[in-house]
Amino acid sequence: MELQSDVCIVGAGPGGALLAILLAEAGLSVTLLERHASVFKEFRGEHLNEDGERILRKHGVYEAVSKLGLLLMKRIEYMEHGQLIRSITPEEGHAHVGIHVPQKHLLQALFDRLEAYPKAQLLTGAVVNQLLYDEQGAVSGVSGKKGDDAFSVRSRVVVGADGRYSTVRKLANIPTDVLSHGYDLLWARIPVPAGWEPVIRMTLAEGAQLALFTQQGGFVQIGWSIPEGAYSAMKSGPIDGLVDTLVKAYPDLEPSARAHLQSWRDMVLLKVHSSRADSWVKDGLVIMGDAAHTMSPTGAFGLNCALNDADTLAGVLIEAIAEGDTSAKRLSAFERSNRVPTEALQDRQMEMERTFAGNFSI
Repeated sequence: MELQSDVCIVGAGPGGALLAILLAEAGLSVTLLERHASVFKEFRGEHLNEDGERILRKHGVYEAVSKLGLLLMKRIEYMEHGQLIRSITPEEGHAHVGIHVPQKHLLQALFDRLEAYPKAQLLTGAVVNQLLYDEQGAVSGVSGKKGDDAFSVRSRVVVGADGRYSTVRKLANIPTDVLSHGYDLLWARIPVPAGWEPVIRMTLAEGAQLALFTQQGGFVQIGWSIPEGAYSAMKSGPIDGLVDTLVKAYPDLEPSARAHLQSWRDMVLLKVHSSRADSWVKDGLVIMGDAAHTMSPTGAFGLNCALNDADTLAGVLIEAIAEGDTSAKRLSAFERSNRVPTEALQDRQMEMERTFAGNFSI
């Protein structure tokens, strides 16, 4: 299978999908590739802040997502010994302190929108394994496998929106500085107790951050920081001690936690790191989102940064293609715009992690 388009985007997460829409709206042909047969994964970045909300509203996506289901957070609560010690409420003129958006709802809204553009196509199960180059040495497409069949996409620009372990970044030989945060994260999801309000809760449990994120659909997501690399030793023993600590910190979760957290199979491990690619561009190629700047989970900035990248990059690509100049120098307008504020957010994440314990007396 041989395809051709103005832009080939590798990675059909929210950032890649939004970028595809914005390019297609401008009349460009777009091929969006996703290595997984299904993109509807749990435990992805699912919290919007005001920046992410603004971008979705700007491009007419927010209303469609809202119809599928989202949840406005009323408060951020800091708990100690099971008691509320501090509460953060929305600023004047704001309706929430964050929005839970199930990734499947966000992606469904984006894919539904993308279907309206005949010059845009989504290919799932498409695994990229090679970059293609023109006679001048600029990237001019990708090739790979879809099932047992080979495929290639020739394009004027390739965009790597394929996450923290980006294949595109590796194939382009773009060096990356990986930053350790000293912890990993265990995720779990359980039904909320009766009367539970849409809040985010934070506490310090045995010296580690233990967070709760209320989710649309009647669930609460648990995020527990553990020492980096400690999970293998932890899961060699029973999960009971972990659950005991959880219900001690949040007593109202006890019935649901004990019913639904009965083995380590009920937990999902996220190995935490952040990263900064040395460059976001090459001739004919751009990387964005976690491929360019992996975010840690702290502050839930990752999804919002990816949407912001798509918003900025779309304008750069539309102009560059119209001018017939997709050189690294021309495409670097995107990096010049977004690198400094994104790295400032990464620094902020580090500071939030360093100072988290200061919110508590223990």
